Amino acid sequence: MIRLGLFIAALSGCGSYDITVNDYTVYGAPKIFLDFELPDEALNTCISQQIIDQRITSAEDLVALNCSDAGIETLEGLSLFSQLEQLKLSNNRIRNLVVLGQLRALKAVWLDGNMVIDPVPLQPLPELRWVDLSGNSHLQCPKKSLFGRVETLKLPNHCSDLAQL
Repeated sequence: MIRLGLFIAALSGCGSYDITVNDYTVYGAPKIFLDFELPDEALNTCISQQIIDQRITSAEDLVALNCSDAGIETLEGLSLFSQLEQLKLSNNRIRNLVVLGQLRALKAVWLDGNMVIDPVPLQPLPELRWVDLSGNSHLQCPKKSLFGRVETLKLPNHCSDLAQL
């Protein structure tokens, strides 16, 4: 019984290793999820690095992503990571937010310093509470009702007219 306890204790310290006995795997460590490829190389590279850093084993396990200053132009394919709650994409070259409308768990998004024009795709997100769209010089200023549930909304200077907020 003591040997079994020692064996179990030894296994608990081997979370990132495969354990084999006589060429038979008795424990297989969870594998890092890298079975994806996004069209935007900069976004693909950033997500891959974040997955490695956070030891993510499935697309659904990625809940926070910081890809600021990465040179990202398109978010196509990002909906694969459907459980994203926090998404920081500051200072890229992103224009189209349609993909973000599919990320229903999204609570906070930083899109400051991009090339966003239309914020409407963010409107249907039920959990969204924080939105930073500052520094998007061509943004079509949204009406306040568009972001009814959002607690913090940062807009570019040209949207400072209170009638638009």
